[in-house]
Amino acid sequence: MSGPTRVYVARLSGLPVYDPNGDQVGKVRDVVAMLRQGTQPPRVLGLVVEVFARRRIFVPMTRVTSVDVGHVITTGLINMRRFEQRTTEILVLGEMLDRTVTIRETETTGVVFDMAMEQWRTKDWVLSKVAVREGSKRFRRRGQSHVLDWTDVSGFAQVEEGQGATHILAAFDSMRAADLAAVLHDLSPKRRKEIAAALNDERLADVLEELPEDDQVEILAGLDTERAADVLEEMSPDDAADLIAELPTETAERLLTLMEPDEAEDVRRLLTYEERTAGGLMTSEPVILPVDATVADALAHVRNAELSPALAAMIYVCRPPLETPTGRFIGVGHIQRLLREPPSELVSAALDTDLDGLRPDDSLTAVSKYLATYNLVAAPVLDDEGRLLGAVTVDDVLDHLLPADWRDNDQPQEVDHDGS
Repeated sequence: MSGPTRVYVARLSGLPVYDPNGDQVGKVRDVVAMLRQGTQPPRVLGLVVEVFARRRIFVPMTRVTSVDVGHVITTGLINMRRFEQRTTEILVLGEMLDRTVTIRETETTGVVFDMAMEQWRTKDWVLSKVAVREGSKRFRRRGQSHVLDWTDVSGFAQVEEGQGATHILAAFDSMRAADLAAVLHDLSPKRRKEIAAALNDERLADVLEELPEDDQVEILAGLDTERAADVLEEMSPDDAADLIAELPTETAERLLTLMEPDEAEDVRRLLTYEERTAGGLMTSEPVILPVDATVADALAHVRNAELSPALAAMIYVCRPPLETPTGRFIGVGHIQRLLREPPSELVSAALDTDLDGLRPDDSLTAVSKYLATYNLVAAPVLDDEGRLLGAVTVDDVLDHLLPADWRDNDQPQEVDHDGS
């Protein structure tokens, strides 16, 4: 083992993991430890590493040859089976940060904001140090911070209700919503609820859109009704509709009543369509522009960071009104084509008017064939009067083409990273 003998765990989050050849295996997402009796420091068993397709695997510390600034190096045979936490194991980032502990010497309490692991002469790795911040007695002032030996604190053995999530979210702050969703999926229901409570509405909405339906329903049920409605408003209408469809009828109606009328109306309309149809797949909020919009207008609209890449690939030109269902649909503007036009040019001069569009009752198979036939990542959905109802994007199509448990459907395999 090379590198420093003491490593702070929060700094490991997101570090790339390499094999001896310099090929990246994945990224560190957590550290797995085992609590021991008495005051013995917990033994570090290994790392949770995220590999291809956001699958999380377990890499034993015996396979880790270097933990250094900026990277981790492994060797040997790595089991690619999805990581499943055992009852005797604890996730350091996911479960130990933000714990309230007692400093034995002073009997004061503090919150854990980091932990350090180090390698003993026996070659075992243990959690040797606990970074604790005391509660401040003065308004808006941080309490004192201490780095203490494991034996100097107590409280990890007890189940803590209402555990915070400030420091775990700080460790995962740079994660994409899909990656944070994968982290939450692997945590206990208790910890998922606590972290969800600490996320702001917009971030939680983004994460919910990436979670399996069972997790979505569980997390939403753990929020008070008014906040649940606020989070649904921040979700894409199609994702909000899919989630509401999984709720009991009475709960769904109560949430829709609490939502802003315009947001609720979009969701109610989407709920009228069958799930595996163009209407059930579409979003009611594509980029819609009037016929007198310029190329510069179109490019300004698709710069919106909240748009998915598929939605930002195409604009839809319609007669007023410009809210779905719109006036008569004129055509679509492909952003790649618009990038080749002068900014002052009208988008109507560069429209694709040959696309007939999908109908809301078109099947998932028909939608898939349509996108494949015309090499599209998004497509308009029109009613019988030629009005734009919404747009279907390829990511939603793939989500419904894959098995329902595709996020968990990992086949175990082993990959040799011994560098030979």
